[in-house]
Amino acid sequence: MRRILIAIIASAALLAIAAPAARAGAGGTRHVDVVEVAGLIDPIQVDFLDRSVSDAEDDGAEVLVVQLNSGGGVVPERRLEALAERLRTARVPVAIWGGPNGSRAVGPPFGLLLAAPVSGMAPGTRVGNGSEPSLGTTAALEKELVDLNAPTLGDFVVGLDGRTVGGRILETAEVVLGGDQPRRQTTAEVRLAKPGLFARLLHTAASPSVAYLLLVAGLSLMVFELYTAGIGVAAATGTGCLVLSCYGLAVLPTRPWAVGLILVAMFGYAIDVQAGAARAWTAIATLSLVVASFGLYGMGLAPSPVAVVAVVSGTVVLMVAGMPAAVRARFSTPTIGRESMVGEMGQAVAAVDPEGTVEVRGARWRARTNRATPVAAGDAVRVVGIDGLLLEVEPESGGARDSRGH
Repeated sequence: MRRILIAIIASAALLAIAAPAARAGAGGTRHVDVVEVAGLIDPIQVDFLDRSVSDAEDDGAEVLVVQLNSGGGVVPERRLEALAERLRTARVPVAIWGGPNGSRAVGPPFGLLLAAPVSGMAPGTRVGNGSEPSLGTTAALEKELVDLNAPTLGDFVVGLDGRTVGGRILETAEVVLGGDQPRRQTTAEVRLAKPGLFARLLHTAASPSVAYLLLVAGLSLMVFELYTAGIGVAAATGTGCLVLSCYGLAVLPTRPWAVGLILVAMFGYAIDVQAGAARAWTAIATLSLVVASFGLYGMGLAPSPVAVVAVVSGTVVLMVAGMPAAVRARFSTPTIGRESMVGEMGQAVAAVDPEGTVEVRGARWRARTNRATPVAAGDAVRVVGIDGLLLEVEPESGGARDSRGH
């Protein structure tokens, strides 16, 4: 089921992937296509790279340059092997540059670096298969794992000039005379390409920290909507967060028991919000959330410590301080207590059967009917009591009149 979900969403994202820059003009201007791959190698990145190779082949690019900065992959090994073979046998020369300074190509991405006919690294970049200590630029050059030491992308493009790939000599630079000594500069037009907005959104959602944040935020917003009987903004936002989180969790090696613990945490917080004070369930919920945060993923992946601290502390503050305050504000005014609402007239915003939403004093409240007969949307209702966080109402027709003459 997880693979089917990923395939469907990734296929939809392909429609939004932007093609590389426009084809060469009538004059046949030589150009270099450049794409960036950053973060975990996921289905979106694989599809984008495959599409970029095809576009570079079709538009006659001099070379396709891939700027790589990735510390792992979350796609099946066979799919990565197929992508590596695609890069190796493409009709257009493919060159991969590990950069900028401080980047990584460790684990599965390292296999892509090795598959490229030409590769290079920026100083400070680390490469390796993930099972052994990673190597810096000097060591990688000595072991002939990469071909060029290029501090910048421009230096890498210039360094490709004169190299032979598949029987084809690359022409990307020329010697310019001037100043104290001759220098080389790029002659080919550099065209940058990137995935479409929807594809980038899905790739971001598949980040361990982002998927975790979206999950907790979405569930928290649902609890907030449940207890404040708002107009649906929190519920709509929470639904959006949960949809993106579900995609990210489906792509990542997620542990079901950790997701279950997060659900238990939200349930525990909800119980104490209902009670109106932080008690034992708040402690249980917080402990569950902390354990789940560090055990959410396998394969050595985890949300960043900063994300965990921010999410856990933010959730605790929201549930212990923010939620009770919001509930109190929802059920009280500066001068009138909740009890004074008994006898007030209102209108059913949605059918109350047996629970629904009503509008009283210009505000919306969760309500339930104290009779067997449901109240249709739009009907007038009378508040006859308050039970916890719910207003008890009855239809105006046939209801007992309040002693104050309502």
